[in-house]
Formats: sequence, C-alpha cells, structure tokens
Amino acid sequence: MHTKRLILLVVVVLLLIPIDAEAQCAMCRAVLESESSGKAAEGINNGIVYLMAIPYVLVAGLFYFIYRKMRS
Repeated sequence: MHTKRLILLVVVVLLLIPIDAEAQCAMCRAVLESESSGKAAEGINNGIVYLMAIPYVLVAGLFYFIYRKMRS
C-alpha cells in the first residue's frame, strides 16, 4: 500500500513539473522577438543544441564502452 502511494506521488509531481517550465516560454519568446540584432536568439539556440546533444554523447559513450568490453 505504501509503494502505491509513493508511485502516485511521483507521477503527480512529474505531471506538475512541465507546467512551470512551459510558463517561461512566452517570456523568452518576447525578449527574443524584441531584440533587433538576433544575438540573444542565436545564443538561446546554441544553448538548446548544447543541452540536447549532451545526453546523446553520453549514451553513445556508454554504448561504445559496453561494445569494447564485450569485444575483449
């Protein structure tokens, strides 16, 4: 019974987290659209690519390490 409550609590917390994250998108968009030079937009895009690429690099490194261990 205790584990069911814990799982329910984790699911509820995970469902509520994106609400806070989505609230900031309108502010970022307004700031980026108001700037004429586009340097901030370029910085935001580079940051997004950087944050997106890191998990893929880590997973690829993990698979490479596992592949090398299996081959030897």
